[in-house]
Amino acid sequence: MRLLLSVCIAILILGVSGCNLTAPAPTPFPTPDLPQVTFLAPENRTRIFEGSTLVIDLVAQDDTAGIARIEFLIDEILMQEGAPESGNEPIFRVTTEWQAQGIGNHTLSAVAYRPDGTPSDRTIIVVEVVPRTDDEG
Repeated sequence: MRLLLSVCIAILILGVSGCNLTAPAPTPFPTPDLPQVTFLAPENRTRIFEGSTLVIDLVAQDDTAGIARIEFLIDEILMQEGAPESGNEPIFRVTTEWQAQGIGNHTLSAVAYRPDGTPSDRTIIVVEVVPRTDDEG
């Protein structure tokens, strides 16, 4: 009898411990996609001679509300800001130039903004300015 009682208690314990009463995790509210900005030129890790002109080509896209402006920075200093003539566009492209100066690596970054001020993630590339030798005239 005692063995039967022990077996029943063991079965009861296993049955209770196997019970899963967890509630499903709440579904988070979906977050809207952020605007996107991409460097079309130059490529990351481009090397350029000091004093040369570097063409910077950016494109931003936002299918939610459009792009209101793009900020372009070099070494965290705002170099240029571009905005569509119409106020905002789903796709907006900015081309500018930079006279390469300062030997070493430089961080080029860009941020695109919606009309309501929502920013994209910062897109970052690095260019290396190298000294011009007499051979490169």
